[in-house]
Amino acid sequence: MTKIAFMGAGSTIFAKNVLGDSMLAPALRDAEIALYDMDAARLAESKQMLDNLNASINAGRARLTAHLGVENRRAALQGATYVVNAIQVGGYEPSTVIDFEVPRKYGLRQTIGDTLGIGGIFRALRTIPVVLDFARDMEAVAPDAWFLNYVNPMAMITGAILEATSVRAVGLCHSVQGCAWGLLNELGMLDDVKHLQWKIAGINHQAWLLKITDGGKDLYPEIKRRAARLNAEARKKGAKKHGDMVRLEVMLRLGYYVTESSEHTAEYVPWFIKSTHPELIEEFHIPLDEYPRRCISQIADWKKMSDSLVHDTQLTHARTGEYGSYIMEAMETDVPTRIGGNVLNSGSLITNLPRRACVEVPCLVDRNGVQPCYVGDLPEPCAALNRTNINVQLLTVDAAIRRRKDCIYQAAMFDPHTAAELSIDRIVALCDDLIEAHGNMLPAYR
Repeated sequence: MTKIAFMGAGSTIFAKNVLGDSMLAPALRDAEIALYDMDAARLAESKQMLDNLNASINAGRARLTAHLGVENRRAALQGATYVVNAIQVGGYEPSTVIDFEVPRKYGLRQTIGDTLGIGGIFRALRTIPVVLDFARDMEAVAPDAWFLNYVNPMAMITGAILEATSVRAVGLCHSVQGCAWGLLNELGMLDDVKHLQWKIAGINHQAWLLKITDGGKDLYPEIKRRAARLNAEARKKGAKKHGDMVRLEVMLRLGYYVTESSEHTAEYVPWFIKSTHPELIEEFHIPLDEYPRRCISQIADWKKMSDSLVHDTQLTHARTGEYGSYIMEAMETDVPTRIGGNVLNSGSLITNLPRRACVEVPCLVDRNGVQPCYVGDLPEPCAALNRTNINVQLLTVDAAIRRRKDCIYQAAMFDPHTAAELSIDRIVALCDDLIEAHGNMLPAYR
């Protein structure tokens, strides 16, 4: 029997999406589903919600169990076919608060802080040890399972598990599926496109829309013409802004559109969030401290909706575009599907990026597993920007695996945004303050 272990099941809405999708996939409807979390209340809420969903859309065919705490982790993973990772180590409080408030004292501002930058580095440092513990348990009790990682920082966490363990893993993100469609819709071109084709590759949250065509016709010339006009008008002082100014500007300068949103992209580069040029924040409509605001809003929204969602015995679900159930279904049925997956570049999938890098590339999925596709060289400006982010990722993975404090300092020193704002001494002091603030959420470093 297929078994799906869902790690971080207290993420109730996301669990509903991935596991509800699975209940609607014929090959997965009879699966055993093991729910694992460290929070008893959230685990109980998710279990009750999923029991109701299983009854209402799946005739109760799936068998659900709940597993609380580290002492029950191996039981959740025992014999798993697939392990879905959706944990957040430290939650909003205290971890996210620390990631934003401590750097702010140094004048270092962030927007999201979950993928790169000083926030992404420390999110990785507290998450990688936990994920490696999952992997070691999987090696012992579910050695053939596939690990489907949805947790940020995606490249660092997926890269660490692939480099340091024997677990088969792929990192999954939301930004690839809707990239081309979203760009065309933003520029008023979607309704006119009849046979859309696109190709995306790079690294997570900084993959590139390398080709976008309509029946073979290159759409980039018209995309760039409209984007230039839109951004030129929006950049004027007092003009009405739009939500994608940073990405469109990067595309106009480097030639290609990047997959992740402008609020993310702004903190992956040294060009937009600058204390020496505060006017850029307004000019490019950059939402500083956006992730803490989202967290506060999501917590409030959950308090309002949790009771009705958890106790709804008539709960319904429509299959989403999340990759998880489609990957599991393709492996179970041998009917192929295509995804954008995060995998090691060890076979030189992208030939002008480092072999140790975790890259995001097209992948074929069937009974043979996740099979990444060869891409070749990226356009050099795209590869050049990717490499600045990969430097930080690899040094952070080294810090997490080797428990080396100097690697933490070096990761921060090479981070594009942090390096653009702070001196070496200030970077080291900031890292030391963050290590102290995290306390026992981090392991000891030598």
